[in-house]
Amino acid sequence: MFLGKEPNLRWAEFAECMFTLSREFGVKQIYFIGSVAGLVPHTREPRLLCSVSDTEIKERLQHFGVKFSDYEGPASFITYMITKCNARDISMASIVATVPAYVQGQNPKCIEAVTRRLTGILEVHIELDELRHIGDDFERRLSDALQEQPELASTINKLEEDYDNEIFDSEMGDLKTWLQQQGIRLD
Repeated sequence: MFLGKEPNLRWAEFAECMFTLSREFGVKQIYFIGSVAGLVPHTREPRLLCSVSDTEIKERLQHFGVKFSDYEGPASFITYMITKCNARDISMASIVATVPAYVQGQNPKCIEAVTRRLTGILEVHIELDELRHIGDDFERRLSDALQEQPELASTINKLEEDYDNEIFDSEMGDLKTWLQQQGIRLD
C-alpha cells in the first residue's frame, strides 16, 4: 500500500517505479482510491466513480455500485498509469468517491463507503463498525451545525432532493417506469 499525493512532474519515471515494484512482488492488480469534491450531500452515500484498464476488471467491479467513466487518455497521473497497465500485464482501477464540496478535511462516511466496497472487491474482511459509527457521528454533528444556519440548511435540503431524484432517475429507471405504469406517483 502506498499513501501520498499524485506526482505533478516526471509521470513516466514515477510510474515505472510503481510498475517495477509491482513486477518484483508479483502484483497483478492495482487499485487507486481517492476522492473528489462533488454535488453530494453529507447525508447520502457518496457516488463512486471508476476508471479501469480493461474489460475484465470492469466486469468484476460493476457488481459493486460504481459508475464507470468512458474517458480515454491521461488526464492525471492515475489515468496515465491506467493507460500503461495492459502493456505490463497488470489490471488497474481508480475508485474515487464524490465527497461533499462544502465539507473540508477527511470525511469518515465517505472513507467507510469506499473501504466497504474495496473489502468486497478484494474479498477480505475488515470490521467496519467503528468507522461506521464515526461516520454516523460526523454526519449528525454536521447536520446539527447546519441547523444553526437556516439558509445553508435549506441549500443542503435542495441538494438532497436533487441528488435523490438523480439517483432515482438514472439508477432506478426501470423501477421508476414500472411504478408509473402501476399508477404510483413518485412526487
